[in-house]
Amino acid sequence: MDSQTAVSPHSAQDSSMTGRLKPDSLGVLGILFFVLSAQAPLTGIAGAVPIAVAIGNGAGTPAAYLAAGLVVLLFSIGFVAMGRHVVDAGAFYMYIGKGLGRSTGSGSAGVALLAYCAVQAAMYGLYGATVSGLVEHYADVHVAWWVCTLVTMAVVQVLGAAGIEMGAKVLAVFVLAEFSILTVFALVTFFKGGGPEGLGFGDSFSPHAALQGAPGVALMFAVASMIGFEATAIYGEEAREPRKTVPRATYLAVAVITGFFAFTSWMLISAHGASKATAQAGKALASGDATSFVFAPISDRFGGWTGNVLPVLLATSLFAGILAFHNSANRYLFSLGREGLLPHRLTSLNRRHSPWAAGIVQTVIAVALVMPFAVLGKDPVLTLFSWFSGVAVLGIMLLYFLTSVSVVVFFRRSRADTRPWNTLVAPVLGALGIAGGIWLIIENFTTLIGGDQATAVWLQLTVPAVLVLGLVAARLTRHRQRSEPSGNPQDQGADS
Repeated sequence: MDSQTAVSPHSAQDSSMTGRLKPDSLGVLGILFFVLSAQAPLTGIAGAVPIAVAIGNGAGTPAAYLAAGLVVLLFSIGFVAMGRHVVDAGAFYMYIGKGLGRSTGSGSAGVALLAYCAVQAAMYGLYGATVSGLVEHYADVHVAWWVCTLVTMAVVQVLGAAGIEMGAKVLAVFVLAEFSILTVFALVTFFKGGGPEGLGFGDSFSPHAALQGAPGVALMFAVASMIGFEATAIYGEEAREPRKTVPRATYLAVAVITGFFAFTSWMLISAHGASKATAQAGKALASGDATSFVFAPISDRFGGWTGNVLPVLLATSLFAGILAFHNSANRYLFSLGREGLLPHRLTSLNRRHSPWAAGIVQTVIAVALVMPFAVLGKDPVLTLFSWFSGVAVLGIMLLYFLTSVSVVVFFRRSRADTRPWNTLVAPVLGALGIAGGIWLIIENFTTLIGGDQATAVWLQLTVPAVLVLGLVAARLTRHRQRSEPSGNPQDQGADS
């Protein structure tokens, strides 16, 4: 296989494609906003940091974010190298398929769909509960969380169909708002010399601080907070000069995300005082409102008005993440339809070159995942949000690992890129780090989902089960295509 065969098959068949996503629609900043939206920064800070501090390594939590960022950076080097040879909206499954065979790649597509749809459904649970609380607080009217969620699903569907540029503009407003207040708080705290015990750099970043308590738990939540940066490759087909734009957006996203979470968590701990942060985080968790660990010092710094603004920003943060994952998932569905692994109808585009049919299917999946929790009267935060977040993190981490292995195999076989650091050393180191992360997630999965052991086991099993089902379905589909004389020529000789 040479470097030309490594390019997505669609690039050579544009004239025959019934569906092509709109090219030249996104630049580096546009892609970056989609990635940062998927991160839901305020959700990640207000939701994960208090738990990591309370039951992880306490004041050493910022060091866990730096360690997670290093692992993600190593993964990104091989990820970007592969991205120069594969440009496709199906990103993960195309990358994995090039090195480990098309059937394995197709099986991984099922895992990607599971992960993106699961994390979106999880966000819908927390979003519905948050918005319901805001409506009751300001309008004194009780609206069920699932009603807020269903209305938002309709809005997301409309925005997704309106085109990628519209989605980027909407997300830019929300992302800038939540990033701004957290970054300003962190910068003001830093330049004022920190909290009651000073900046406490050594208390958060020294080896002793990093390894105290349960560093594995903190690292697990740090990795979970960074899920979503890989969406840079998903938008490669719609990017301007994708071979330049996607690598720049990827490295910029990793740098911004790592720096943001490490710096902001450090300043939050400094604001409480390193010696008191663990107790304060534990107190916030015990109260049932973990966000108070984050919101309280911001209110102390800027005044009581932030107490009204921050819950609203939390809702918009979740909305931005929901829209970003909607766009990621429907592009996977679109790409699978184009490959013949799902009904061809999913490749239908509207006048704005948006995959409207795939978007509708994605919204239907969201309804199917969310509504059982509403019908059964389950708590949307303790069950829907917690359970599906765990499944999504485990699924994405598995995809990271398979992609790293595929990068090594692909470049050893094709010799399309002979740089040892980019195509061998960094991907292998990244794979080892990711494997360690997967072990930590499995070891602490019950903590991650906030459930019981039996529930944790069943949820974990969904990820390998979907991988196997996807692999089997892909083999059966291609066997049928080979036996049909009119089959698509590109499907002949499926696995390589």
